[in-house]
Parts: sequence; structure tokens; C-alpha cells
Amino acid sequence: MSDYFSEDMYDHSMNQREESIPQEPNPDFQVPIQPPKQKKKNRTGGVIALALCCSLLGGIVGAGILALIQSRGNSPAEDRRGSVSAMVEGSRAKSEIQVAQVDTGKEMTAAEVYAANVHSTVGITTSITTNYWGFQTTSAASGSGFIISDDGYILTNFHVIEDSNSITVTMYDGSVYDAALIGYDQSNDIAVLKIDASDLVPVILGDSDAMNVGDSVVAIGNPLGELTFSLTAGLISARDRQITLSSGTTMDLIQTDAAINSGNSGGALFNMHGEVVGVTNAKYSSSSSGASIDNIGFAIPINTVRPIVESIIEKGYVSKPYIGVTATNVSSESQLYGLPKGAAVRSVVEDGPAEKAGIQAGDIITKVNDTEIAGSSELVSLIRKTSVGDTLALTVYRQGQTLEMNVVVGEQVQSALEENQVTEQSQKSQQSQQGGFSFGFPFY
Repeated sequence: MSDYFSEDMYDHSMNQREESIPQEPNPDFQVPIQPPKQKKKNRTGGVIALALCCSLLGGIVGAGILALIQSRGNSPAEDRRGSVSAMVEGSRAKSEIQVAQVDTGKEMTAAEVYAANVHSTVGITTSITTNYWGFQTTSAASGSGFIISDDGYILTNFHVIEDSNSITVTMYDGSVYDAALIGYDQSNDIAVLKIDASDLVPVILGDSDAMNVGDSVVAIGNPLGELTFSLTAGLISARDRQITLSSGTTMDLIQTDAAINSGNSGGALFNMHGEVVGVTNAKYSSSSSGASIDNIGFAIPINTVRPIVESIIEKGYVSKPYIGVTATNVSSESQLYGLPKGAAVRSVVEDGPAEKAGIQAGDIITKVNDTEIAGSSELVSLIRKTSVGDTLALTVYRQGQTLEMNVVVGEQVQSALEENQVTEQSQKSQQSQQGGFSFGFPFY
């Protein structure tokens, strides 16, 4: 069964790059990711034209110290009778998110939304060092972010901080902090940072599912990396727009005509009640046609982001719902021979949720909870909206028969600081595949 893909490519390299600075060779040179906190003034200079735009967990692992054994006496028997064993148990504060309810019933003007939230948005600058044949070059990238807790957690895009050696956060009042990368989820293009600060004013998180086409929105960010804390306004142009980014990742995004440019990546998209409903991350750019394209920007729905961020902060890893299959699209050629549209199952995780429900490689999933799907991307989108423990009613086509199967959604655990680390079951399944035909396709 051949694959069939015909989606346009969208660029999401939203971070703004500065000109490389050659340095003398120094193979031992390393730039620390978490340098000591310092306050300084910072201004990113240089405007570089980019056709593309919009640029998740390192948990804190508590260490236990075991087995301090002190023995007394002259013989082994006396040692056993008179010894005293002391165990030392590690103790650390557990990260916990407390959610405060705020009345956001009043609709605001764009000026009021800006005044209420500009102190909760930040500019982000990263330093990237690359070694070329023994010569090190250092470049800088700029993006945006916003504060999500009063003790210094900040949300931005993964591609803003990707490959960075150091991360600097600049507040609206001009104060500057060094930031630590807590974790990220590359597949959803989000990253969580932490600065050493307290009594900050976090943004208010809204409900992206409640947004409608035509609703007004505003974005606050740092376009071009130097027009800091700029506000742009527009409308929701479309919801659940399926976009394939330049990285090859397909996401369901909010489309807006609010201006989104290089440097806006990672910034907040607000509704007119002052709530964050999206994370700006991409812009539609012209390709070989040379046509000028304006006012087609995108943002990750906050409802997609929130559970991943909470998992990074509270659990120290990325927790995602999954059913344990790799899937692709049914090609148009195969449909000519009578196969239905849907997500064609390439492989099934051993002992995973799908296998337990009876799904087999070669099955075609055509419906999820009575919702018809045309391909694998729609299957992925529907799974992402579920929670661990939910039951999905799947309609499956198998060799001319239509079957109904119930799958209980499982949990896929992935390292927040190293991509491609997934559940032990997924790893076992990938290692056991013969001929490698499932490689290159993520498990859902």
C-alpha cells in the first residue's frame, strides 16, 4: 500500500538569526546552559529578511542516598548482631501547579488587553555556537514567550531555543534574566523555560475550543527581534487548519490575519477577554511562485499545549495519549481498487491498547467515535484530543469486512529533554519489527 501525501509546506523557523561571529579555535570551549542569574540591559540588533516565520522536560530528579552500614565487634557473628544500619532518604519540594480562577467575563479593547498583559510577555534571545572545521562561530536568535506562573515558568516555541547554548529572557521593564530549559515537546513545537524570579504576573489561560471564526484576537511579541513588545490585531480566520510545517510535522493550528512575523514565534495570541488562546508559531510564506502573501499566520491552540506543559512541570516528562499504532494514508491508487479512505495501520505496538482491542497491521481505520477520517493526520488529531483512559470506538475495514472495536487510550511517556524517547512498549515494538517497515513513522 503506497503512501500519498499532497500537503503544502509551511516554514516555521520563526527565530530571528544574527550574523555569525568567527572566533579562534578552542575545542574545550563550552557555553553553560544555566549561567548564574544576572541582570543587564539587552537589545537585539540587526534586521534580517526571512521568508518564513514563527519560530517541551527536564524534571528535577531527586537523588536518594542509600545504605550507610556501621559495624562493631571482632567476629562476623558479632558484626551481624551488633551492627546498626542507617538509611538516608532524599527529600525535595515537588513541583505542583495551582490553578486560580479569574473572572474574565468583561470584553476589553485591544489597548486594555495590551495593558493587562504586556508585563506577562517576554523577549527571548539565544546564543548558538557552531564548530566549522575547528573554528567556532556564534550566532543569535530572537523570539517571544509569555509567563505562565508567578515563580518564573515561561512558555515559548521549541524552534526558538533549538540548539541553543544559552537563553536570555527580557522583561517589559528592561530587566534581563538567564533562563534554564526545563523541557520541550518538539512534535508540538513548545518549550518550557524557568527563570529565577518571584511575584511575577502570569497570563490567563483561555479555552481555544471556544473560539469561533470571526472572533477578534491580538498578538504581543517581538517581530524581527528588535521591534519589542509590539501588538498586532486581527481575526480568527480558520480553526483546526491542518498545516504541514517545513520540518515535516503536521499540526492542527489556528489561522489568523493578525500580523505574525519573524521574532513573534512563541508569543501569545489573546482573545478580547485577555485570555491566551494560542501560541504563535508559523506564517504562510511564498514559494517558487514569487507571489506576495500577507496576513496568513498560525498559532498552536492553547488546549493542545496545556496538558503537555503541565506534564513537563509536574511530572518531569511529556505524557501523551496514544493507542499504539503507526499509520499512513490510503493512496488514491488503492482507493481505485475499492479500498476506503482512512488511516492504514502499518504496525501495532506489542501489548499496546490497539493490539489488545484486536487491531492488526493492514487494517484501515475509517471512523473514530462516528467521525469519518480521511487519513492518518486526522487520526492523530483525534487521539491528541483524548485523555489517558478514554475509550475510542473505531470502525475498521479488514479484507472486505467492517469491524467495530473499542480501544482504551494509553499513556505514551517521552523524555522532555531528549526527543524520540517513548514508552518501553513502543521501543520493544520498534526493535522487534522485521525488515524495518515501520521505521520513520511515529507511534500514535
